[in-house]
Amino acid sequence: MYHSPKSFFRCFSIFRVIVSRTSFMVLLVLGLILTGSLPLMAEELSGQASDMGEIVVTASRYEEQRILVPSNVTVITSEDISKSTARTIPDLLRKEAGLFVTDLTGSGRNVIVDLRGFGETGPLNTLVLVDGRRVNQPDLSGTDWTQIPLERVERIEVIRGARASILYGDNASGGVVNIITKEGEGQEYDLMLGAGSYASSRASASASGNLKNLSYYLTGTYYRTDGYRDNSNVEAKDLGLDLRYYISEKAKIGLSAGYHKDDAGLPGALTEADLAGGLSRKATTNPYDFSEVEDYYLKADGEVNLWGESFFKADASYRKRRFLSYASFSGGNFLGDSEIDTFTFSPSVLIVNETGNLRNELTAGLDFYHAEEDIENTSVFFGTPSKGIFTLEKETWGYYIYDVLGISNRLSLSGGYRHDSADYSFSPSTPDGTDFDEDLYTIGASYNIANSTVLYLSYSKGFRYPVLDEIYSFFTNTIDAGLIPQESDDYEIGVRTDLGYLRAEANLFRIDTDDEILYNPVSFKNENLDGETRREGLEVSFYIRPVKLLTIDGTYTYTKAEIQSGSFDGNEIPGVPKHKLTGHVTLSPVRNLLMALEIIYKGERPYISDFSNDFGKLAGYTVLNLKTRYTWGKVTAFLNLNNLTDEEYEEYGVIQFPGERAVYPSPGLNVFGGVSLSF
Repeated sequence: MYHSPKSFFRCFSIFRVIVSRTSFMVLLVLGLILTGSLPLMAEELSGQASDMGEIVVTASRYEEQRILVPSNVTVITSEDISKSTARTIPDLLRKEAGLFVTDLTGSGRNVIVDLRGFGETGPLNTLVLVDGRRVNQPDLSGTDWTQIPLERVERIEVIRGARASILYGDNASGGVVNIITKEGEGQEYDLMLGAGSYASSRASASASGNLKNLSYYLTGTYYRTDGYRDNSNVEAKDLGLDLRYYISEKAKIGLSAGYHKDDAGLPGALTEADLAGGLSRKATTNPYDFSEVEDYYLKADGEVNLWGESFFKADASYRKRRFLSYASFSGGNFLGDSEIDTFTFSPSVLIVNETGNLRNELTAGLDFYHAEEDIENTSVFFGTPSKGIFTLEKETWGYYIYDVLGISNRLSLSGGYRHDSADYSFSPSTPDGTDFDEDLYTIGASYNIANSTVLYLSYSKGFRYPVLDEIYSFFTNTIDAGLIPQESDDYEIGVRTDLGYLRAEANLFRIDTDDEILYNPVSFKNENLDGETRREGLEVSFYIRPVKLLTIDGTYTYTKAEIQSGSFDGNEIPGVPKHKLTGHVTLSPVRNLLMALEIIYKGERPYISDFSNDFGKLAGYTVLNLKTRYTWGKVTAFLNLNNLTDEEYEEYGVIQFPGERAVYPSPGLNVFGGVSLSF
């Protein structure tokens, strides 16, 4: 493994820049405080909002009432998690409106989570946070969902649309998924053991509690499976720690850390010729492809109450991830060994002003992000062997301001601005780097029609920088510095109501994107599309509890994703279904017994890489899942039955070189059950 030289002077240089730019933000915030922010939201609205649904932190980086956010927002609570049929976070996200989840192998290791229909690049346009910490890597690997065990999750917040780009910057063109982990409260120990189809097994243990002013939460998880297909085995190990120390009623500090290691087979796709020739759906033509990941992080944060409801907080994190993989295709193969080091620093302040019945909330902050990827790669590309040793770096700065204000007890307005810049460097390479700047803004309004029913609308600008592995090719061991950022305009209008026993939301959206970054299977390169893309559609969701022991919820998503101009004018964007429908019924017929039935329908969609729409469409599918759970004192037994009808279907289809349809077969009927103990 090749490592670029590092020195004390380089670290000092980064620290000096952080200090200088942080000083600028401090001056900016002080100026805003001195001049006074506009206190225009009525106190009556604040009191009324306290009974209007869940609080989210993703929308403004501080707590905010969900029902007042001018975009389509979902909060998946701990109760929702316990009642679901999900074993992983992506499984839990499947039933949400506007979210398209694709598990390539059925093992949970290679999963695409796509907000708002970006298709193949969904993971690069969906920002994933864990307790506010950016999880997306600066390469094509996207989010490694196996490193976030569901057992560690307290709740999940989903903000759809580019509005999150103002607060979080890169990768949020489709929206953001913020995963909030559990904190220690009372003294508690939990143990879970489970097993199921394909020699799958999972074990997890946790311990939480309080020691005077210190709370702690420690988790450990082990998971293994042979997988539905040959060479789809996964073995994953995770450790997580969360500490919170309350210095006083007005100040607290935190420390969290995690370690993840997994080894996985990569079975690849099966072509139509493979299946027509009698090859089993469980077979593979890539028996030697694999990936190995070792990943750990450390995050420190602190929060201080300035006065009233005003706060200052800051967090810093370090992450190291090593990724070794071997992949083969009809034109060759590569063995890539890469190591990525990332460092982030994010101070922010919330200023709340109240004058009589008037109220204003202003958030301002700074984000610094530095990543370095060391690559050693050996490849064979159409008979030509080559070896590359490269160091790629990406450094981004962003400062932002976001304000929420009101005109009456019914109308809430919000707006924000962000300046973001990125510097890339490549070695060895000519040119040896490139840089970009982006200016973004958002405006929105929420109008309280009656009781807990709100009408909202918003406009936001979004963007995405190229990731390092879009600039570097593992096939040819070359650098292409010609890519530029993609930019988008996001429009939304919707209505939501929250009456406790009844929640419902309907949302219309449109995203227009210029210079969208996509992989061209003809040139084997990542390129900026020569035409504009448009995604528009409808998202509907509802939840109803007609009686205490029964709940029913469901979603419908209509997405029209098309290329508007250029070489593929009028064609559909690959991998995006027009229709998606989900339903979920939870019943508790007797005390301590819970039964949940889930249905998921995903419509037909063009094959990945088929921008010309010449190869037809991958068929839609319907899947039924059932979960039962019985609790007896401190012991809970559970059983999950997935794909009850044993339907043969494929979540992912792709056009492979030199031009043949290929699919990743999905699992048939499978079972997973176990017991958990809390004491």
